[in-house]
Amino acid sequence: VRTKATAPTIIIMKVSAVSLLALVGTASSFVVNHNKIRETRLYERKPFITGNWKLNPGTRDEAVELAKGIADSITDDSPCDVALFVPFPFIEAAQKAAGDKLTVGAEMVTPESKGAFTGGISSQMLKSIGVEYALAGHSERRTINKESDEYINCQCLRLIENEMNVILCIGETEEEFEKDLVGAVCEVQLKKGLASVKPEDMSRVTIAYEPVWAIGTGKVATPEIAQSVHATCRKILADMYGEDIANDTRILYGGSVSPESVDMLMAEPDIDGALVGGASLDATKFGRIINFEPVLQAA
Repeated sequence: VRTKATAPTIIIMKVSAVSLLALVGTASSFVVNHNKIRETRLYERKPFITGNWKLNPGTRDEAVELAKGIADSITDDSPCDVALFVPFPFIEAAQKAAGDKLTVGAEMVTPESKGAFTGGISSQMLKSIGVEYALAGHSERRTINKESDEYINCQCLRLIENEMNVILCIGETEEEFEKDLVGAVCEVQLKKGLASVKPEDMSRVTIAYEPVWAIGTGKVATPEIAQSVHATCRKILADMYGEDIANDTRILYGGSVSPESVDMLMAEPDIDGALVGGASLDATKFGRIINFEPVLQAA
C-alpha cells in the first residue's frame, strides 16, 4: 500500500469501542480519571478503501483505463490507503497504469505451491509479479466455488508464509441475519479462517465484513448495524489475540458501498474502510468513495 511523502491535511483516528471502554470506568461513574487516560493507548488505524472488480471489465484496455482513472482520483489529501483486486490477466497492466498511487492485488489464490492443479495460481507466482495482497473467503468463492473455512485458512497461511498480506472476508446470509446468528457466524469464520495464524503475523491480516444479503443487491446494512458487527468482530479478535492486536487490525465493510453511503459508514469508530464491488468499476464513483468526507472521531 502506498506511503505518502506528506501527511494529509486531516488525520482520521479510528478508536474502537473496545479501547473506548478503557477510558470510561464503570457505567455509574462520570468522573474522568486523567491518569487512566494517559495510560490508555489510542489505536490509530489508517482507513483502507479497496475495490473488487470480480469478473470485470471485459478487456485489458478497459482495465487500464479504469485503473488509471481511479489512480488519478488519489491525491496527497486522500484520507486512506487504496487497493484494487483485479482479474489475473489484468494485474500487471493495472499495476503499470496505477503506478505508486495504489496497490493491485489478486482476487483469490490457491493454497498449493505447485503441482498438478490445473488453473491454480500460487502465492509465489503472485509475489513474483509484485503482488502483495490477495482476498480470501469472499462470499462468492464460498458459495459458487464451495471453498470451505479450512481451504480459506490454508490460503491465508500460504500468503502469510510468503510474506504477503490477506484480506479475510467473512459474513452472514440473509437467513442467518434474520435468525440473529451474525455474531456466531462471524466467530466461526474468524476462528477457522485464522487458525494457526500467529499473533506476530496479524499485521498482515485485514478483515472484511460483508453481509452476503447486501452484496450486489443495493441493500446496505445501516451504519449502526455495521458498527455493531464490526465491534463484535473486534471483540472476537481480542479474545483470540488480545486487545492490542484487535485494536490494530483494520476491519472493512463490504456490501453495496456507494458514494451516498460511504461517509456515514466511515464515521463509525470500528469501520476502517470498505471492500467495494460495483462502484469500483466506475472511476468517478470509486474516486468519491476514496475521498470520503473525513470525520474526526472523538477520543
